[in-house]
Amino acid sequence: MRIKAKLKGDVVEVKVQAEHEMLTYDAAKKKGLQANFITYMTAKVKDKIVFEMSSSQFLSKNPIIKFSFKGAAKGDKVEMTWIDLLGNTVTSDTNIR
Repeated sequence: MRIKAKLKGDVVEVKVQAEHEMLTYDAAKKKGLQANFITYMTAKVKDKIVFEMSSSQFLSKNPIIKFSFKGAAKGDKVEMTWIDLLGNTVTSDTNIR
């Protein structure tokens, strides 16, 4: 997962690229594989959830997610976690610039 977090004024702008195949049910059936896509994603700063998203198969391969929030400072760590349909979990973090 690639994460960029920048403080602009009092708002932190975050851009995340989640590296995932995002196989829909139809695409998986054609390839003879099991469907698998990101179903849940969160972002935390100091153990406080600042972003939460549930999704389905509508996201593209390696989706890019953008969001912003208030209440953080430069140097704070943004921790992103996603969970896919098969239960795989990936967590990455970056410091706010």
